[in-house]
Amino acid sequence: MTFNLITTARAVPDQIITNSDLAKIMPTSDEWIKQRTGIERRHLASTETTESLCIDVAQQLVQANSIGPKQIDLIVVATMSPTYSMPSVAATVQGAIGAENAATLDVNAACTGFVYAMAVAHDMAVAKGYQNVIVIGGEVMSKYVNWQDRSTAVLFGDGAAGVLLALNEDGQDHYLGDAFKTFGEKGRSLMADFRPNNSPFAKPVEADSYLTMDGHQIYNFVIKKAPVVIEEVLQKTGLTLPDIDWVVFHQANARIIQQLSKKLGLTAQQCPINIDEYGNVAAASEPLVLNDLVASDQLKPGDKVLLCGFGGGLTIGASIFDYYN
Repeated sequence: MTFNLITTARAVPDQIITNSDLAKIMPTSDEWIKQRTGIERRHLASTETTESLCIDVAQQLVQANSIGPKQIDLIVVATMSPTYSMPSVAATVQGAIGAENAATLDVNAACTGFVYAMAVAHDMAVAKGYQNVIVIGGEVMSKYVNWQDRSTAVLFGDGAAGVLLALNEDGQDHYLGDAFKTFGEKGRSLMADFRPNNSPFAKPVEADSYLTMDGHQIYNFVIKKAPVVIEEVLQKTGLTLPDIDWVVFHQANARIIQQLSKKLGLTAQQCPINIDEYGNVAAASEPLVLNDLVASDQLKPGDKVLLCGFGGGLTIGASIFDYYN
């Protein structure tokens, strides 16, 4: 029993904030941001929430295909910025679209989240015989950003994107394999949303809910470790990089993607970049790239796609699938 990626969808806030807009509230400039990150603009929530963006994506996925919401068997949402700790975003999506038969769960692996979510969705679907599965990455990162800290404030955007996976019966598994690594000892180099215990019985502690990041350490970590995980998934699948048509990296920073591409011997054509439009949208970044490729008809049936996410944890994940719709 195997699955095809049937279609994609995206939802981003209407509000667009340019680098020049940010320069009005902090000591930065359009040139400074573009040179260091490749980002030109980002979509930031005004009234939107993670759950509202994910609901929008799920509704598009159902409406674009000849299935009803009751035919959805599983909804998995990757997010590090849920609207609530409880209920999960996936459960809220299920209720909003009327997918009454769907199991639901959220996955929090930060910027690697969508790669994990795809793996979890595939394995659960195969194990349980599910027919139709929705996988979404959705974030409102702007609520974690310290808007006085230009080193992080310029990086992040808000949005959601996702895919519909459907059972095929051709006997071939188009999800070819995956590999994951966690480096928990480095976890404090990228943190967000510490919530103190406000119980009257707990000792008070100083709290800082803002996102903090050691950018230099993260850069070196990704450049060193991501190729190792990519090589592992290639070995598992019996493939080499020349076999791969598209390498979809987490859109953390254009410099990181360019350096990884150079180190791995990849072409610019193989490694699409859309961080200029969206910024770093954490778990939503990989599906936003997939949606761009599908919407522009660049992704063709039979193309092999390698996803590679990296971020908080610290975590790295990579997976490979054949695109058939």
